[in-house]
Amino acid sequence: MPLAMAFRSAVLSAIVCALVLAACSGGDRKTLGSGSDGAPAANRAPAAPAPKPPPVSMAGRWTFSATGSTSRRMTFGATSPDATEGTIAPGAGCPFNFFISRKWNYTEAGLTLRDHMAQSLAQLGPAGPDRFEGKASAGQEVALSR
Repeated sequence: MPLAMAFRSAVLSAIVCALVLAACSGGDRKTLGSGSDGAPAANRAPAAPAPKPPPVSMAGRWTFSATGSTSRRMTFGATSPDATEGTIAPGAGCPFNFFISRKWNYTEAGLTLRDHMAQSLAQLGPAGPDRFEGKASAGQEVALSR
């Protein structure tokens, strides 16, 4: 008799668990034509357009120059030719605080060089094929060229 009671208890527990799980999943069903948030497709805001890539692939070696200092090499990393952000490996002896350059990103405002804490070091705009010019956060004129 105790075996029958144990079996009955196990079956009852399984039924209760199944009912609880069914209740949890029932109210969250999506309907055809709805978005991932469950809202009808017509009521969702349109997706933001993809960021516009730089006019040239940033991946590779660039020459960095700043007013009042010597030019130095920087290597820019990118995951694809049309990437809008990536890494920077500054060469030895980069002037001012550009030796701490670690990241770049490109937006409608132009090319921004950032340090390891995401602070802006410089803002540059396209100035011809394979060339960007702008100002450092401290006010110096800066340029990147190939």
